[in-house]
Amino acid sequence: MKHSVRVKTQRNFAKTSLGGALVGILIVVVAISSGCATPERAAYNASEARRAQIAGFENIRAHVDDPRPPASVYDPWKPVIMADKPTMLAISGGGAGGAFTVGILSAWSELGTRPRFEVVTGVSTGALIAPFAFLGSEYDDELRQLYLSGETRGLIDIEWKGAGFFSAGLLKGQALRRNVEQNITAGILRRIAAEHRAGRRLLVMTTNLDTQRAVIWNIGAIADSRRPDSLSLVRQILIASASVPGILPPVSIRAVVDGKQIEELHSDGGSSAQFFTLPESLLVTQNNHARGQNLHIYVIVNNALIPEFSMSRERALPIIGRAYGILLKSQTKQGLIALYNFGERTGMEIDIASIDQQVPYSMLNPLSVNYMRKVYNIGYDKMMKQHLWAKRPVFNKLPLTR
Repeated sequence: MKHSVRVKTQRNFAKTSLGGALVGILIVVVAISSGCATPERAAYNASEARRAQIAGFENIRAHVDDPRPPASVYDPWKPVIMADKPTMLAISGGGAGGAFTVGILSAWSELGTRPRFEVVTGVSTGALIAPFAFLGSEYDDELRQLYLSGETRGLIDIEWKGAGFFSAGLLKGQALRRNVEQNITAGILRRIAAEHRAGRRLLVMTTNLDTQRAVIWNIGAIADSRRPDSLSLVRQILIASASVPGILPPVSIRAVVDGKQIEELHSDGGSSAQFFTLPESLLVTQNNHARGQNLHIYVIVNNALIPEFSMSRERALPIIGRAYGILLKSQTKQGLIALYNFGERTGMEIDIASIDQQVPYSMLNPLSVNYMRKVYNIGYDKMMKQHLWAKRPVFNKLPLTR
């Protein structure tokens, strides 16, 4: 029996839609043409950026494109494997499409077959889901309330000063920040820390706008640091990962290099990749004996990868937005193909889920509760009927129709 939707608070998160891309592009165009400037940050260079660390935290972040770390710094990242076949759950971006993941997790819990994942990773909207998915089925109610509430107006905190064009984002971002603060509490952080000490790992990806590099944050290690500022840092990371460039302002994260304090700008992890599973150095290895045969990775894509037909308007912004949507699909497809090829070389098992139906939504209403409930039901129903997972990337399931 399907779960009823209990509305508790306005905790929905904005959909990473083509509308977001259009507005972001428009902001860039207007800002460049206006010559307006935002307040300057303290300058730092590429060499300093490579060596910068978060004060008081050691070995809690890495880059997706880093060489494999030495064994001496590997322990906080490597899970302690208790199972014969360890499992990883990778949750993608997709904004309001995150309700698809929530439906899958709800049904999985109801079936009684949901694994206790050794590793959970999240990008963008997946970063907001990941802590609760990591902690287990008892948080399914919170996830349903996060994504299925109908009270969405309060999240649209538009920065009307200069129509948002001269600000860091069209939205102020305070509503998203309040939502994260309400949900990621000191108690949640203590639970995450306990699971980290038990050997499980929770990872979230952001994009460093200054360096153009994807950053992986070890949320469990931060939580387990017992530092008084650990909760604030975790919240900053989650907000940054979900902050669509141009729509929500980037998050300033303080770092230190050579005794100098700098401010890094971190934004949507989906700008770098729609999901995260393994470091690039491992995915491209030529070693056919690389370990993988005992690992099972589940990837949930909170977007449709199938072609979605829509008549394109012959106007610049709609065309740019349509092209951006194609680029987003292609980025996700290439990531899945790379993961699949690695699995074929190493014997690693993968299961992929994505929205395989064209669900109408309006760019003018990206927080549509109808959209979220529809994709929730798709994930829930397909999981309950055991028709969800694909063993290889499938990008076109729909038959051609007249």
